[in-house]
Amino acid sequence: MLHVRGGLFWGLCVLLGACRAAPQSGAGTGSPPLLQSQSGRRLHGRFLHVSDVHPDPFYKTYSSTEAESACHRKRGPAGVYGAETSGCDSPISLVNETFKWINENLKDDIDFVIWTGDSARHDNDELIPRTQKQIIEQNEFLVAKFTEVFGKDDNINDTDPTNDFTIPIVPTFGNNDIMPHNIFLSGPNKWTLKYLDVWRKFIPEEQRHQFQRGGWFFTEVIPRKLAVISLNTLYFFDSNSGVDGCADKHEPGYEHMEWLRIQLQTLRDRGMKVILMGHVPPARTDSKLSWDETCWQKFTLNQRQYRDIIVGSLFGHMNIDHFMLQDFKDLKKDTKNGRMASAAKVKSTDLRENMLKDGEVTVASASDYLLDLRDAWAKLPSPQKSVSKSLSIFEYIDANDENGNFSVWEWFVQKISSSKKGGDGGKESKKVDKKKFLDKIGGKYGERFGVSHVSPSVVPNYFPTLRVFEYNITGLEDLIIPANDNPSRNLPPESLLSPYSFSNDEDWECYVYRIINNQKTKKEQDTIKKPKKYKFKIPTPPSKSAPPGPAYSPQSLTLLSYTQYFANLTYINNDFTAPGENLLLLDDHDDDVDLAKWKEGKHRKHQGKKPRPNPHPETFKFEVEYDTKTDKLFKLKDLTVRSYVDLARRIGNDQEGKKLVEMPEQEVEDEDDGGDDSGCESDDSDFEVEKKKRKHKKQKDGKKHKHKKDGAWFTFVKRAFVGTMDPRDIEELFCERSVEFIEQGVGQKVLEL
Repeated sequence: MLHVRGGLFWGLCVLLGACRAAPQSGAGTGSPPLLQSQSGRRLHGRFLHVSDVHPDPFYKTYSSTEAESACHRKRGPAGVYGAETSGCDSPISLVNETFKWINENLKDDIDFVIWTGDSARHDNDELIPRTQKQIIEQNEFLVAKFTEVFGKDDNINDTDPTNDFTIPIVPTFGNNDIMPHNIFLSGPNKWTLKYLDVWRKFIPEEQRHQFQRGGWFFTEVIPRKLAVISLNTLYFFDSNSGVDGCADKHEPGYEHMEWLRIQLQTLRDRGMKVILMGHVPPARTDSKLSWDETCWQKFTLNQRQYRDIIVGSLFGHMNIDHFMLQDFKDLKKDTKNGRMASAAKVKSTDLRENMLKDGEVTVASASDYLLDLRDAWAKLPSPQKSVSKSLSIFEYIDANDENGNFSVWEWFVQKISSSKKGGDGGKESKKVDKKKFLDKIGGKYGERFGVSHVSPSVVPNYFPTLRVFEYNITGLEDLIIPANDNPSRNLPPESLLSPYSFSNDEDWECYVYRIINNQKTKKEQDTIKKPKKYKFKIPTPPSKSAPPGPAYSPQSLTLLSYTQYFANLTYINNDFTAPGENLLLLDDHDDDVDLAKWKEGKHRKHQGKKPRPNPHPETFKFEVEYDTKTDKLFKLKDLTVRSYVDLARRIGNDQEGKKLVEMPEQEVEDEDDGGDDSGCESDDSDFEVEKKKRKHKKQKDGKKHKHKKDGAWFTFVKRAFVGTMDPRDIEELFCERSVEFIEQGVGQKVLEL
């Protein structure tokens, strides 16, 4: 009987997470003597994320932004530093000024760079088709720009190319860094071999074989402390028809996931922490996805099983500024048991569609996707109805709980007493309510979820951007990383690396499409075959005694905040501005929002003429769009999962209209006199009139009815498009459907959780 009680107690401990405590800041982060040196670099606790530069050497100032011109010819509004909000790529002038700004403002204050791919122009001009040589040259151009900023002048031409930089730079493949775009075949292939040379300064020697194998590798950006794993997400990409998911052991996606599992386990055994990075993010909603489902399942399983060492996941590609939650409850039973049907079989039964058009994001697909995110986040668990809506998850969890933990015994006794007395509705009952809520989010630290950050781009599909993360270096402040602490030595000459030809584009594309046709036949056969489950090794979960990882509990290496920078090209190009004009709204609004794949941009009405005889740009600079540390709108305490779950919940519940659906019909009509109750408001004068009209009106509960144009949802959408979208367009694309969403009662359902 004693054993039974003991088993019950420990079972409750495991279920409640009550036997786990967060580590003290800096715990276990003492620096080993071998890292101490008289010379080297100190940590600043900041790193730079650069994504989707897309340099275009054919770009011409004052050319047309129409699809058939692509900023390459005719006359039009294309500015000297780029055609903001259009489909055109980055002029070389923008790339040069961006790296000049990094050199003058960031170079000496960051510890490493994460570079998430797409460093060649799009294939968007039939008269100037992309070539393999161009793709390589444009990537080499970006390497040269990084070298200008972060290269060491004293040994730039020594025999060890990976010792040429002052800080680590970690690249990855984008879907436009290869040809045909999106299609990355099983390795080793010509691209892995060629980029092994192009990125020879960035890939550690012991990782070179793995990179050649499939384009994946990792770098210890803080030796023996923090590694950045560069994932080749093109093997997971649902638009890559040259491969077939991550289930079949003969597929490169399977091999990649197996490699990832082994690296994560090895790094855990070494006591290290990990940042995951890649180009295409693991976007997934109830109706759409960007990764093959089998790859998403395995990636999310790794996120869950190695949550004790993963610091965060960073991606690019989508150009829109946002984040996504991976819900571990979406892991299938077979996945958790180490079995998986073929990618083709899964796809034939999964109703989700590829959210991308030819691998790219359109305004239409982006708007649908963001609305889908909001719909999903509206269903996230919320505190009980009695809890103030203004209370954050942090405040709710930590309220009246000095230690931040729950007594298993108190909970157990309360369960029994509640069943006998029917509950007293007092403090003990509130503890039980809180316990139920914590069970739904995976405990105090929200361990039901993982988070992926998606940075917007340098290419001015909106405004050019850069992102700088701040991370916790408690216990590492005095660490000095020796200048010669680099694991790579004696690299082979270029002639041994890439025997493939990059000159005959037509032959190469014919070869690729033959492979694709073979893959298509195989997928069709797999679909009609008797279902087969492929087995794989289940990643090892954290030890029961392991504290929550840096993505969940603040500690050394936890991501604390980020600063989002942008370059206001409307102002900088200085082609369509006058004193006092609203730069963000200028020429931006039209009766019909352009949802086509190609965007002519906010100045599309000026096609066929030069804005000025000659450009007169203002001084180029990036400025702060927002900083999560001081931001009063998102209110992110830090970048832990719990912070993002709280933000997602607020975005999903930012619907003032859900109060209206609970009112009598007459009151709804009275309150909704021309207004919008979906948490979205514009700067229109009509809105101001309505605001004044309703100023002193109150609802049944005695509270004033408010419309917050700076609410979580409106802010999320505005920032997703880097402040370039007219508020009226935000209403048109994001609020009308929200009202329908409210009327369906989803808002009410959330309140019941």
